[in-house]
Amino acid sequence: MPKEKHKRSRVKASGPIADKSRGQHFLKNPLVVNSIVEKSALKPTDVVLEIGPGTGNMTVKLLEAAKKVVAVEVDPRMVAEVQKRVAETDKAKHLQIIYGDILKTDLPYFDVCVANVPYNISSAIVFKLLIHRPLFRAAIIMFQEEFALRLSAKPGDELYCRLSVNTQLLARVDQLMKVGRNNFRPPPKVESRVVRIEPRNPPPPVNFLEWDGLVRLAFNRKNKTLHSTLTTKTVLELLDSNVKTLASLRGEALPAEWDVKRAVEAVLTETEFSDVRASRMDVDDFLRLLHAMNKAGVHFAA
Repeated sequence: MPKEKHKRSRVKASGPIADKSRGQHFLKNPLVVNSIVEKSALKPTDVVLEIGPGTGNMTVKLLEAAKKVVAVEVDPRMVAEVQKRVAETDKAKHLQIIYGDILKTDLPYFDVCVANVPYNISSAIVFKLLIHRPLFRAAIIMFQEEFALRLSAKPGDELYCRLSVNTQLLARVDQLMKVGRNNFRPPPKVESRVVRIEPRNPPPPVNFLEWDGLVRLAFNRKNKTLHSTLTTKTVLELLDSNVKTLASLRGEALPAEWDVKRAVEAVLTETEFSDVRASRMDVDDFLRLLHAMNKAGVHFAA
């Protein structure tokens, strides 16, 4: 009989079962939780956005440090769990829970975002945050280690990619700490890292659709020269279509001598990027190339 009682209490203490379909891994180590909150450098006047509060281990610590916590949670079990955690405390009135999918939710104002997010939607969350207005001060987020390292990878690094360039255009990224898999319940198959993302304020004056169009094409073959990448038949047809669509929308006529290949090659020669590879270009290189292409009438989005 004593053994049975012990078994029941152990099951209860383990908490809710993680939903693998939602990528749930609950952070269980209080030392890691405290470290993340500390690195968030919260002010008593801050409104904090927490994505996926889970069982509320982080939520209760954030409530101690900030004015208000807005928690977005898609799992009704976790909504009930967090509400239960704070119901009998004097911080309950400082917690707002939004029940819904973070990617489909209109986010309210917040100063700082703190989150341990499902790794399968990491990229979507990063860019949802970076286009959010008004700008927030910082986001301190736990990601899968490789994804986190891609965010701050530099030209020439093996992990440098389109994600790296797009993120670094819009924000500064700092690696804060590595978190081993045994700090979670259940342990994920990968190691994790916490990063700090600070949006550039003011944002760079660039058309992001144009920018991403160029970067996407360049990184499709990141180790090929830009001349090789941007003068393929498929790419030139796309660019020519963009130019003609924009001209039509503006009610303008293209010059009779317009030739998209000649225009692209002229810009690559002028900027000395013909023999350069995307894997070696930084944000300023891409900005210079995009400006020159647009000036020559070449567009990467219609």
